[in-house]
Amino acid sequence: MSTKKLTIATFNMENLDNSGSTAAKNLWPTRIKVLRPMLARMNADVLLLQEVHSLDALDDLLDTTPYKNFNKVHTVTQQGQPYKQRNLVIMSRWPIQHHDQYFHVFTDKPMWRKITTQPPEKEADEIGWERPILYAKIGLGDNKTLHVINLHLKSMNPTAIKGQNPTWYIWASHSGWAEGFFLSAIKRVGQALETRVLLDDIFDKSGGDSLIVVGGDFNAEIGSVPFKAIVGGVQDTQNPAIRDHVMVPCEYNVPPEQRYTLFHHGKGNMLDHLIVSPALYPHWVDTSIFNEVLPDESLQYADDKKFPESDHAPVIAHFQVPDAWIV
Repeated sequence: MSTKKLTIATFNMENLDNSGSTAAKNLWPTRIKVLRPMLARMNADVLLLQEVHSLDALDDLLDTTPYKNFNKVHTVTQQGQPYKQRNLVIMSRWPIQHHDQYFHVFTDKPMWRKITTQPPEKEADEIGWERPILYAKIGLGDNKTLHVINLHLKSMNPTAIKGQNPTWYIWASHSGWAEGFFLSAIKRVGQALETRVLLDDIFDKSGGDSLIVVGGDFNAEIGSVPFKAIVGGVQDTQNPAIRDHVMVPCEYNVPPEQRYTLFHHGKGNMLDHLIVSPALYPHWVDTSIFNEVLPDESLQYADDKKFPESDHAPVIAHFQVPDAWIV
């Protein structure tokens, strides 16, 4: 059987913007020079992007690249407009038949009464996720459908608490910081749960042979609770009858010493992932992580003027699929 290559990639572009602050406008020509070659090297057929502050900036960046003519969808507010920051974007060489976003669709907002606020809270309040989940259904050849889910889960930075952090990086007490860290973990794990429910919904409606890819910035390492919640595993459920709903990470063939997408104080962290359904997994060939010149922007004075590239490395998964799938 003849086959063709299918390449799927995810990339957190770190504050992609050309129209915000004066600094962003001045830096934009340099960012284009750095980011365009990276996108060209990825040579993706399906591309999941995070932290797109400006869709105009994305259009400008893609203007002289093959991606210019790709089909694309993005997250929107309740008013139907792009978010001012951190939009998710899915781009595809092939038609996008349907797209949607999920923001507390399968999960209600949990309630929590903050215990370290100044003054103390008297009533519990809702804790909402930071961003929607973006979904797209892409039409391939041979009546095949690729389900694509793009994520950007809450970072590990603690959630702000009134009276506890006069600035975003200074905290008044250890307990205040701990509660802020706890709330961020709730948001991250909660949205991972909603993603897992969405996955099971796709499997239940489309069958165990569904072609699915979930990618993006999980802000979570391999083996963490959010990661395990999304991936699943027979060893966790102890139920082999639902093993066809288990997702497969496309990064385990990358040597551990090269398996990282972000530096934090000199340590490499694997926060960006591509995971696929059992039906797509047999067609997976290998995965690349373009982290050769990844900067460590957690260090002092490491700002975007010095490092116009993203502080995240893209993850690229390569597949060999039946010729009939590629039109």
